[in-house]
Order: sequence, then C-alpha cells, then structure tokens
Amino acid sequence: MDTQNRTVATELILLGFSNDLNTNLLLFVIFLLIYSICLIANCLILFLVISNSTLHIPMYYFFCMLSVLDLCMTSSVLPKLLVDLISGQRIISLAACTAQFYIILLLAGFEFLLLALMAYDRYVAICRPLHYSVLMRWNNCYRMTALVCILTFIIFGLPCFGSPVNLCYPNQINHFMCEVMGVTQVSCGDIYSKEVKIVIACFLALFLPFSFIMVSYACILSAVLKLRSASQAKAFSTCSSHVMVVLLFYGTSVIMYFGPTTKYSTTYGKYFSLLSNIICPTLNPIIYCLNNKDVKEAQRKFFIKFEHLFSLRRG
Repeated sequence: MDTQNRTVATELILLGFSNDLNTNLLLFVIFLLIYSICLIANCLILFLVISNSTLHIPMYYFFCMLSVLDLCMTSSVLPKLLVDLISGQRIISLAACTAQFYIILLLAGFEFLLLALMAYDRYVAICRPLHYSVLMRWNNCYRMTALVCILTFIIFGLPCFGSPVNLCYPNQINHFMCEVMGVTQVSCGDIYSKEVKIVIACFLALFLPFSFIMVSYACILSAVLKLRSASQAKAFSTCSSHVMVVLLFYGTSVIMYFGPTTKYSTTYGKYFSLLSNIICPTLNPIIYCLNNKDVKEAQRKFFIKFEHLFSLRRG
C-alpha cells in the first residue's frame, strides 16, 4: 500500500445489517423502540432515585451512575444507526468515527470498573454490615468514583490518544458503528501493535475486575447462606441481578475483544457489539432497578401522586 493510500481516507463506510429497504425499515422500528425503552427506563430510574430520599444510599447512587453510562452508550450509537437505516447512506467522517470510537471505549471501560465497584458495595453491605456506614460513606463513594474515572482514562484514554485513528483503503467495515476492533482492521500503520495494546487494556479492564467481582460474590454467597431465609431472599434478589448483568456485559465483551479478529470484522463482531452497546444498556435498568422492591415502592408512590394531581386538575 503506497503512502497516498495510507493517508487519503477521510471517511469510513459502514456496511450495516442489510441493503434491503424493507429490512432496514423493520430494523429502524425495532431499534427506535429499543432506544425509547432505554431512554424511558434509565431516565425513570434517575428521576425516582433523585426525587425519593429513601433511595439516597450508595447502592442507588451507583445504579444512577450505571444509568447515565447506559444512556450515553446508546446515545452515542443509536441515533447515527437510525439515520443510516432511513437514509441508506452509511458514511461516517473520520472526526465522527474517532469521537464515537473514543466515547464507546471510555464508557465501556468505565462500566467494567463500575460493576466491580458495585460488587464491592454489596460485599460490604452483606459481609461487613457493621462497617458499612463507615466504609461506604458518601466521601468514600465519591473518591472511589473519581478513582474509577482516573483508572479508565489511564487504561483506555492514554493509549488511545497516543495512537490516533488513521483509515486506510479499503475504508469499509462490516459493522454499524466505529467499534474498536472493527476500526483497527482498516487503520493505517502497525495493526499488530494496536491489537496488542487492545488486548492489554482489555485484560486490565475485563479479567482483573471480573476476578474481583467473582471473589466478592463468593464471599457474599458464603455469608448469605448463613442468614435467615427472609434475609437470604432479599440478598439473593439484589445480588442475582448484578451477577446477571455482569455475565451478560463481560461475556459479550470477552468474545468481542478476545475472539478471532479476522472473523470479528466480517461476521460476529457487530452482533456482539449490538448486545454490548445496545441490548445490555436497555436491559440493565429492568434487571437492576425496576424489579427492585424499593424502586417498585417509589414507582407506586410516584404514580399515585401523579394520578392525584391529574384528578385535581380535571376537577
């Protein structure tokens, strides 16, 4: 490949899911519905937690952080995808592709570490309940959140900013977004060194937090089995939802970043990205909070109050 071809590409062609108009219209309706559910569910959680003082505890603070991440994650992908499905033009500029590339990578890295932090919160609450008010006081929660932000930037931000995205020809990928592994396949320069950086970063952000989560929940399980049946049910309800989200999010990410890169960009990659960047953020609030007893009670009070105000206006 000559020097000119290595530097000329200023846009990327996303092949998407299909070239059939009817299929794209159907996908547009499906993704629009998914995006609407994601926005409503995550915004509802944020509203309920912020407006209800009984939910002002560290566990729901972390739930709110997760909801913000999920909103940012889907909003960085779905609007562009919806436009592409309707217009049929699947071209994204280098600047927009770079922005999406970095945003997705940083958000995913933050979520990996945040899930580990949420596991620590549950570990302290169940295994060390007498120390919970000290270990998880608000100043400590804010410090841990800041630490997660710093670690995310160190693990993902610094390596990425040191390796700018440069596109080579052919400048097209079998994907619907500028995802890290897909873009790497059409980037200029030493692809192997970039893949090594991705593997190292993903090891730090995937396997280490995942190991921490598994150890935390092994301790939690041991402690829960010693509780009374009523307390066991509540603890299992809270922790099982977290484990479900962890397995779904980490599982798809491991396959994406540690699977065969040659198959990734041509077949399976976009479908695992669909799970990780769209389906998981939509399911998280439903799995985590909207099935939670305290959140259900807050919802009930909100709708009763709303119905009362509506009836007063009508009267």
